[in-house]
Amino acid sequence: MTDKDKRELQVAEKQAIAQGDGEPTREGCMWVPQVDIFENEEAITLRTDLPGVKREHVHIDVHEGMLSLSATLDAYPETWQSVYREYEIGGYSRRFSLGDRIDQGKITADMQNGVLTLVLPKAEEHKPRRIEIR
Repeated sequence: MTDKDKRELQVAEKQAIAQGDGEPTREGCMWVPQVDIFENEEAITLRTDLPGVKREHVHIDVHEGMLSLSATLDAYPETWQSVYREYEIGGYSRRFSLGDRIDQGKITADMQNGVLTLVLPKAEEHKPRRIEIR
């Protein structure tokens, strides 16, 4: 990666899903979670921060080559009085188009400390392989 490429990879600002864009299916504020994507010979890995989201409130599915991720965040307890707030309570929604390079039946997910990691294994026919000389 060149220095120019490194400069172009910048952290994106948190972005709300605009009303009327057709994605949210519930009331309240919905956010597009920022995702880091890594690739090696075996798989593509996606990591996204979902602060405050409980594991049981994360929904991931694959249908017709589309990976959909949604998560909901519980409202603060009524006994809490807001002193300062930087974001609204709501949920997260993001979709990814998967090509035939991904073995969709072997996708795995793990969530630790508010960070969701999805591993999308590459299909065997798309993995590089070394050919031995006899």
